[in-house]
Amino acid sequence: MKKTKEPIYRQYSIIKQLGAGSFGKVYLAEHKVTHEKRAIKELEKSLVAEGAEQTKFFLEVEILSKLDHPNILKIYEIFEDARRYYMVTEACEKGELFDYLIQSQRLTEHVTAHIMLQMLSAVCFCHEKNIVHRDLKPENLLIDSIAANGEVTIKVIDFGTSTLFTGGAQKMRARLGTPYYIAPEVLNMEYDEKCDLWSCGVILYILLSGQPPFPGQTDEEIMNAIRVGKFTFPPNLWNHVSRDAKALISRLLKMNPAERPSAKECLQDPWLVKYRSLSNTAPTEGSLTNLRSFHTGQHFKQAFMSFIVSQLLSKDQTASLQKEFQAMDTDGDGKLSREELLEGYCRSMPEEKAIEIVNHVMNTADTDGSGFIEYSEFIAAAISHETLLSKNNLEAAFNACDQDHSGKLSKVELKEMMGGGKVDNEEVWAKLIEDADKDGDGEIDIKEFTSIMLQAANLN
Repeated sequence: MKKTKEPIYRQYSIIKQLGAGSFGKVYLAEHKVTHEKRAIKELEKSLVAEGAEQTKFFLEVEILSKLDHPNILKIYEIFEDARRYYMVTEACEKGELFDYLIQSQRLTEHVTAHIMLQMLSAVCFCHEKNIVHRDLKPENLLIDSIAANGEVTIKVIDFGTSTLFTGGAQKMRARLGTPYYIAPEVLNMEYDEKCDLWSCGVILYILLSGQPPFPGQTDEEIMNAIRVGKFTFPPNLWNHVSRDAKALISRLLKMNPAERPSAKECLQDPWLVKYRSLSNTAPTEGSLTNLRSFHTGQHFKQAFMSFIVSQLLSKDQTASLQKEFQAMDTDGDGKLSREELLEGYCRSMPEEKAIEIVNHVMNTADTDGSGFIEYSEFIAAAISHETLLSKNNLEAAFNACDQDHSGKLSKVELKEMMGGGKVDNEEVWAKLIEDADKDGDGEIDIKEFTSIMLQAANLN
C-alpha cells in the first residue's frame, strides 16, 4: 500500500460520486495510468479532528493493508492533503449484495453456496490473522461480478468496526454490529471471533429465504428475539431448500458460541463441499508452467514485481488466475499449502515430477516465508511475464518510485519504495543501486531499470 501527500488528482480522474456521509464522500474514479476504475473514500479532517471516525478510518486502513485475499476489498493507497484523507480501494460497480437480494427476493442454493464459500474463506483468513470483522451483513458484501451461470463474486468490505483479538480466555466487550445480524453474546458484551459465524448463519438464512431468522418491528424486538434464539424453517419458504443447507444454518445459529463451528470447519461442511466441486476451475497449463519457471532473482526485482501485482494489474488480467487460485485452495482458507499445490500439479503430471516442481514453487514464490503461497504471491508467479513486465507496467512502477520526477531512482527513493524507510543499513541500498547502475552515476535510469527487471525473465 502506498502513502503519499501529492495531490490525488495527479493520479486519478473523478467519474462520479457514489455516496456521502456526515464526514466525507465516496467517489468512483479512474487511474490515469492503468485506466482501472477505483473507489475513493474521503474523510474531512475538520469534521473528525481526533474523533472516533478518524480512528475508524485508520483502523480500516491498517486492517485492509494486512489482508491479501481474493474476496476482501483491496486497498491500493492513501493520500493526504491539507483538508482531507483519501483511501483508494478497488471498485465494485455492481453494488451491494443486499440490493441484489431485494431484486432477486431469494437465491438458489447453488448461487448461495458460492457466496458463502467466498465469505467463509474471507472470514477464515481474517480469523487466522486474529482479525474479527464484527459487522458482517449483505450491505457489507459488494458484488464484483456476476457470471453467466448466476454465480456472484463478492468482496467483504467495511472493516471500520473490526479489531484484533488475542484468543484464549480474553473476550471482546464492545457492543457493535447491526441488529438483524448481531450475535447473542455480543448483546451480552462478552464474545470472541465466533460472533462472525453467527452473522454468517443469519446471512445464509436470509439468502435462501428472503426473510431474517429473528424478525421484529423495532431494533429492541429484534434483539429480544436474538436473546431467545428460537428460529424456524416455515414450510412455505423452506420446502425447496435441502436438509444439508438447513443443517449448516442450525450449526451456525447455536446460542453457545463454543458449539458453533469455526470458519475453517464450515468450509468442510458437506453442503458447501458439494457445491465447491461444481464450481472448481482446474489450473491451466499456462499458469502451471509460469509457476514452474518463476524466479524472482534479486530483492530489487521482487519488490517491484510485488508493486506491479498490488497496484497496476487490472481485474481482467487476474480474473482467470483468481478462479484457479480458489480452485486449488481446496480447504478454502485463502492460501495455498504445499499439499494443495501438489494436488493441483498431480492432475497433469506424475507425482515425482510434481513434487520437484512444488519444492521449486515454495522456495521461490513464498516471498514472505510463511510456508504458504498467498494470493498476490500466486498472481506474481502464475501470470505471464509478458503481462506482468509489460512496457506500461514497468514505466508506471518506475514513475511511482521516482518521486522527484528526475527520471532516475536514487538510494533515498529506493529505501522509501522497497523498505518504507525501515532498513537503515546503507550498504543494502548501495548494493541494490550497484547491481542495476550500469553507467556508474549512482542512480538508476529507466533503461537500467527495465534491463534488470527483464533480465531474469529473458524478455529483453
